[in-house]
Amino acid sequence: MRPENPIERPRESARSEPKKSRPPVLLAEDEETLRLVISEVLREEGYEVTAVESGERALAVFRDRPHPVVVTDIVMGKMSGLELLDAVKALDSDTVVVIMTSHATIEATMGALRSGAYDFMRKPFDELAVITSVVNRAADKAALVEENRRLTEQLRAKASDLNEANTALVRLADNLKESANRDGLTGLYNHRSFRDALIRVLNVAEKDHTPVSVVFMDVDHFKQFNDTHGHLAGDRVLKAIAKLTTEKVGDRGIVARYGGEELVALLPRFSKEDGLELADSIRIAVAGYPFEGRETQPLGCVTLSLGVATYPEDGETPTTLIARADQAVYAAKNAGRNTISD
Repeated sequence: MRPENPIERPRESARSEPKKSRPPVLLAEDEETLRLVISEVLREEGYEVTAVESGERALAVFRDRPHPVVVTDIVMGKMSGLELLDAVKALDSDTVVVIMTSHATIEATMGALRSGAYDFMRKPFDELAVITSVVNRAADKAALVEENRRLTEQLRAKASDLNEANTALVRLADNLKESANRDGLTGLYNHRSFRDALIRVLNVAEKDHTPVSVVFMDVDHFKQFNDTHGHLAGDRVLKAIAKLTTEKVGDRGIVARYGGEELVALLPRFSKEDGLELADSIRIAVAGYPFEGRETQPLGCVTLSLGVATYPEDGETPTTLIARADQAVYAAKNAGRNTISD
C-alpha cells in the first residue's frame, strides 16, 4: 500500500557546519513522488543519489557501478526489494542495504535481516529525519567496511614478514567479525547474532534437558518520545536501556537489539520463574532511571513492556519461542504497559 501523501518538507534551516563526505547511494522506489522526495532529502545531506524506478533497473546500475549503500522498497513490480538484496549481496557482500516497507511485520523484518539487510525503514515516514538518520548510519557502516578493506590491502602489500602479516590479518578478521555481530547504535549484539545464538543454545538445551528463557522488551510510547524530543534523544534512551539491561543480565546470558525499540535477552538455563524475576528487575531499573524528558511520557517515566517465553514449555524451536515471546509483549501492552506477561 502506497502512502497518499508521502511526507511534507519542512522549511529550510541554515546549516553552519560543513556536510560530511558521503558515499554514493542507489535508491530503488517505484512510487515517483516518494522517490523524488527521498532523493532530494539525501542530496541535501550531501549524498550522490542514483534513483531508479524498479529492482531490475537498480540491479543493472549496480552491475555497471557498485554502490556502497543501497536503499530499496520491498514491494516493486517484477523484482522485489528482497530479490534485489540477494542479487546485490551476491555481487558484493559488503554492500550495506536498507529496506523500506509499509508492511513491517516480524516475518518481513526477519526475512530481510536474514538475507543481509543492515536496517529497515517503515513507510509512511513520520518525518524526514528518519530517512537521514537511517541512511547516515548505513553510510557510517559502509565507511567502516571500506576502511577495513583498505587496511587489509595495506597489510598485504607492506608485510615483509609472513608471520607478522598473518597475525595482523587474523586480528583484523576478528575485529571485522565482531563489528558485523554488533548493533551500531547500542553496541549490543544484532538481530542475526541473536538468532544464531538462540539456535546454538537450544541445541545444547535439548541435549542437556535444561530450560532456556527469552525476554522480549519493547519501549512503551517510544514514537511519542521521539516526536516530542527528537530522534537523537530517543537514541540516547535506547543506549541507556541497553546498558541497564546488560548490567542486569551480566554474564548469565546475552542482550541483543532485535529491531527499532525492541531488545531481547537470551538466558540459558533460566526457568520461567527465573526469567520473570529478571524481567521484573529490568522493568524496575528502566522505570526508575532519570531519563531526560521522561516526565512527558504517559506514565511520567520511560517504561518497558516485557514478554517472557521459556523452552520447552512455550516452544521448542527458535521460531515458536520468538513468536510466543512476541505475543507476550503484546499482552503486556494490552494490560496497560510497564508490565510483564508470559
